[in-house]
Amino acid sequence: MRSITASALLLVFTVVPALQGQTTGLTLPHERFVLPNGLTVILHEDHSTPMVAVDVWYHVGSARERPGRTGFAHLFEHIMFEGSGHVPEGKFDEWLEAAGGNNNGSTNTDRTNYFETLPKSALALALFLESDRMGYLLNAMSPAKVDGQRDVVKNERRQSYDNRPYGLAFQTLSENLYQADHPYHWPVIGSMVDLSAASYEDVVQFHRTFYAPSNAAVAIAGDIDVAEARQLVEHWFSDVPAGPPVPPLAGPAVFLAEEKRVVLEDRVQLPRLYMCWLSPAIFTPGDAELDIAADILAGGKNARLYKRLVYDMQIAQDVSAFQGSAELVSDFCIVATARSGHGLAELERVIQDELDRLKADGPSEREILRAVNQNEASFLSQLESIFGKADRLNNYHFRTGNPDYFNEDLARYRAVGPEDVQAMLQTTLHDDARVILSIVPNGKPELAATKPVSE
Repeated sequence: MRSITASALLLVFTVVPALQGQTTGLTLPHERFVLPNGLTVILHEDHSTPMVAVDVWYHVGSARERPGRTGFAHLFEHIMFEGSGHVPEGKFDEWLEAAGGNNNGSTNTDRTNYFETLPKSALALALFLESDRMGYLLNAMSPAKVDGQRDVVKNERRQSYDNRPYGLAFQTLSENLYQADHPYHWPVIGSMVDLSAASYEDVVQFHRTFYAPSNAAVAIAGDIDVAEARQLVEHWFSDVPAGPPVPPLAGPAVFLAEEKRVVLEDRVQLPRLYMCWLSPAIFTPGDAELDIAADILAGGKNARLYKRLVYDMQIAQDVSAFQGSAELVSDFCIVATARSGHGLAELERVIQDELDRLKADGPSEREILRAVNQNEASFLSQLESIFGKADRLNNYHFRTGNPDYFNEDLARYRAVGPEDVQAMLQTTLHDDARVILSIVPNGKPELAATKPVSE
């Protein structure tokens, strides 16, 4: 019988050393094993606080959906909290909160994760809850529950996309960067039409295909004893059926053969410019270089675009740049909001000028050093929490097959030089292969960047 008892919540674990850092590198000691049903488990001891983080990654995101049936991965992010075979509706949060824990989940194109941070004595509770919704969710699911959460997701889409200022920006960019049959073409939240059209049987089949131990990994970090934690994992997860094999994520080749200019009128006060290019996939050559390029362009008040657009010329309210790293292919974007009285063509001219200079001359050694240091500081700050450690271990396992990929990840940034950034900008940020989106106030299309700056 699957049930949780009070005695299971009172386990006390032994104390052993935590994070092992050296001047030559960084590593998180861990144990990894795979249950007979295919579930990968990663355990890391960290006795800095009497807390533990449980982080479950399902290797399914919106890219696993298909045209006409989008939004399922995010829909399950809601359904998974609505009770399972041995957990009554509403008790998932109630029991965790009573134990002093908190929990949440998130979905992107490539994966869905669910996580809890709680006192170490409540580890068994978190494992019971996660294993029950992994193996017995369908026992408690019903058409009425699916319809209820479908309505919740539709309302979330209205709030976060349809009725939010600039809310349709990234959906519009994805639709123009990726062709209709590419799995990154549609938004993670899905479309209203698809959410409405999905049948209960469609939703059930999606869960049976992707939410199984063989397509998941559990990372546990915190004040644990590895042997005892392993016993708990084996106890709670071993009876969950393996599920069907899931092939690697794949998609058609994607490229841009032209510059696309798109204008959206919206209920906004200030116009905003988005310039995006297709870029190398996560952990492939060029990914780290473009992360560094984004920092050089807009990573702080001394960055090129911030200093020129916001501080010197005072024609922009804000500016940012990022490498949106993903499994199949990434996108590199620059986003700038104009100040009142300025149009997006003016912003584009300045951004283009800075890009041309960076392509022609490359960044300075000082700019590279600053960007690399910023990246490393951000990297290390994520490891200050036990959840940050668990999530990194799971991320590296999913992306590279090696949970302890910390040194290799840091090394790819430390190896970047000015010529590397220059070469990647020259080969990736083509003027004739990008999407330029202008979002302007209703009735003011003249504020858009509708023509190339050379015209």
